[in-house]
Amino acid sequence: MTYIIEKDLCYDITGVCFKTHKALGRFCREKQYCDDFEKRIIELLWEYDREYEIKNLNPDSPKGNRVDFLIKKRVPVDFKAKNFITKEDYYQMLRYLLASKLEVGLIINFRDAHLKPKRVLNNELYSGHSDANSDNSGRNI
Repeated sequence: MTYIIEKDLCYDITGVCFKTHKALGRFCREKQYCDDFEKRIIELLWEYDREYEIKNLNPDSPKGNRVDFLIKKRVPVDFKAKNFITKEDYYQMLRYLLASKLEVGLIINFRDAHLKPKRVLNNELYSGHSDANSDNSGRNI
């Protein structure tokens, strides 16, 4: 059976992002998307931190890594409002994941006509799951 990291939580987060995108459209500033998203997750009573300093999760991480949202202390979410996601955006999220020792993060670009959330996996942690390297019988493959 395939193991999907934080499947339900990421699904719920992207659902709220779709509502934000539908409400504001695609030509707002990043802060406006963050404000609307925050309003919606407050209504859902989710545990979250905005502009979260990764150093608070892992004291060994370098200072200055700040993610837009950390949802339920498990999934960092980085919002963008630009023409396209770049490699630097991907590496930025990977840096957050490595520094915080979290498994998965989301990059959401609200400038796209159709929202396409990007999941970024922390390969250092992901390779440790037994389901990732075994077949249905539990044997390593």
